[in-house]
Amino acid sequence: MNQCLLFDNDGTLVDSERLCNIGLVVKFRELGVKLDADELVIRFRGWKLASILDTLSIEYALVLPDDFVASYRAIVTDLFETELKPVDHIEETLKNLSQPKAVVSSGPVHKINQALRVCGLTKYFEGNIYSSYEVKIWKPDPGIFLYAANSMGFKPECCVVIDDGPVGVEAGYKAGMKTLFFNRFNEALDYPSMVSFSSMKELPKLIYAK
Repeated sequence: MNQCLLFDNDGTLVDSERLCNIGLVVKFRELGVKLDADELVIRFRGWKLASILDTLSIEYALVLPDDFVASYRAIVTDLFETELKPVDHIEETLKNLSQPKAVVSSGPVHKINQALRVCGLTKYFEGNIYSSYEVKIWKPDPGIFLYAANSMGFKPECCVVIDDGPVGVEAGYKAGMKTLFFNRFNEALDYPSMVSFSSMKELPKLIYAK
């Protein structure tokens, strides 16, 4: 059966989630709030940025300044250029997967493209980038994966979702796609057709497994 592989970006292809949350730590510190980047990764992995900011603003009774998002994005852009690395073993894994591939991410296109460029992964996706900011659908809504599958010319049952976030796993499951959970934090998720794994070295055999 022909397959299409739909990869999340942050935390799945590139080790970016802590850097993104360091940006939040810096910005909220300016407002007198102390946050922990590692705790933010666990809590908000895969979330829409606006939802994260709304949640934190309510919790800490803050009104964020108008330039907050732009300033935050600038910090993350600089961190990506100097510190971003690919997820362990992802490039050798991508080299061994011949199927059509796409990135399906809640991040904006410019952030996805920067991450792929810095980590040397752009060539594996041939411009197949699907961003929630363009499609206007955010995980856990399955529509983002269904849109990507349709754009790639594949039925849902012929697609494999690879995602490290609970919201992405939920979206993949709801889309009716084989869903592989890159479980970096030993979390317990309960979806009947989901398969959990902890190293990208395991990915090829899981993709080909019936």
